[in-house]
Amino acid sequence: MHKNRTTITQFIIEEQRQIKGASGDFTSLLNDIVTACKVISNLVNHGALVGILGSAETDNIQGEVQKKLDVISNDVFIKSNEWAGHLAAMASEEMEEIYPIPVQYPRGKYLLLFDPLDGSSNIDVNVSVGTIFSILRAPENVDKPTEQDFLQPGTEQLCAGYALYGPSTMMVLTTGRGVHGFTLDQNIGEFILSHYNLKIAPDSVEFAINMSNQRFWTPPITRYIDECLAGKEGPRGNDFNMRWIASMVAEVHRILTRGGVFMYPLDSKNQDKGGRLRLMYEANPMSFIIEQAGGMSSTGLARIMEIQPTHLHQRVPVILGSKTEVKRILSYHQEAAR
Repeated sequence: MHKNRTTITQFIIEEQRQIKGASGDFTSLLNDIVTACKVISNLVNHGALVGILGSAETDNIQGEVQKKLDVISNDVFIKSNEWAGHLAAMASEEMEEIYPIPVQYPRGKYLLLFDPLDGSSNIDVNVSVGTIFSILRAPENVDKPTEQDFLQPGTEQLCAGYALYGPSTMMVLTTGRGVHGFTLDQNIGEFILSHYNLKIAPDSVEFAINMSNQRFWTPPITRYIDECLAGKEGPRGNDFNMRWIASMVAEVHRILTRGGVFMYPLDSKNQDKGGRLRLMYEANPMSFIIEQAGGMSSTGLARIMEIQPTHLHQRVPVILGSKTEVKRILSYHQEAAR
């Protein structure tokens, strides 16, 4: 199947046919998300040519300075998805409160969460950025969803995915039946199935962490990184490579294609906030993808997808990737706890 230039629409429809009683609503919603990502891809590719680089001189709910493209991408996602009748409400990392569907449009049965432009600090230096999204089912008989209706653990996700705007634009997604990657063919404007049933190698000699935070780390993380840096002469008996792109989409994509581990752990700098990355917009969707590809995702103490969210912009520590390495890091946390 994957050799016959299957489009993402065809793939999603064929997947939905496996689900008894499927209405086609979900397929149409994913198509609207795909359209939004195509628009953002085009904007990212043109950058300075259309005057969208630089700061918007505003802060988001996280207190971070927004790039012009953060604001534009957020708007693109809303406008692409509010009108079709598939959604009950949306939530964005860039907005403090949920976005209810305007009254002039029909209500649907799904909730959409998204980070419209992950890694946007890389935009002005022309390094890969991406979009992350997660789809939940709205509770039955809820006409006007509230924030509480979004606070479902990651295990309740119906679908998660990301678009990577790199040398080529790719979309990677899971509906709980494996992970598949699609590459945008610019000539025809379609995402084509290019990576069927992605699997993460269980073993790896590559790690990604922000070394500038080293002085804030907890002992388990310090121990793990010290062992990696000691190389062949150290207790691991292997030379490790270190990577850091500052774009979670790019980091996860690298792990999906060649293994490795990505860490934004709890440390003394971010512990008051509960961690660095957002549970609903980053950690949950990426954990769903990683686990479906045979990897593992944890805070260091708990499986991320089992966390019961308490608020929309909740932050958590994240350790994800190749199973053997994540298990080792967890064992160091368990030893330290004992």
